[in-house]
Amino acid sequence: MKMPKQVRIYCPFCKKHTIHDVDRVKKGRASSLNWIVRQKRRRSGIGNSGKFSKVPGGDKPTKKVFLKYKCTECKKAHQKPGFRVSKLEFVE
Repeated sequence: MKMPKQVRIYCPFCKKHTIHDVDRVKKGRASSLNWIVRQKRRRSGIGNSGKFSKVPGGDKPTKKVFLKYKCTECKKAHQKPGFRVSKLEFVE
């Protein structure tokens, strides 16, 4: 899917339609303190691992893409709900 680098959409901060720079949201670093890691730590040892011994399912054919829209007037960024696309390309 081809997407323009700049779009004219509504800015919730300016409360009007302005030009926004579009950028892809980068994946953050995974936290080692999330609840599933703490659960797995408890299960390490002798015996069956319970729900952690199951084979996980496969990946989906497409991943969700999240876009960050940065207003050129107030310089604040906001995000819209993600959508599924196999390939995203920014064009002028």
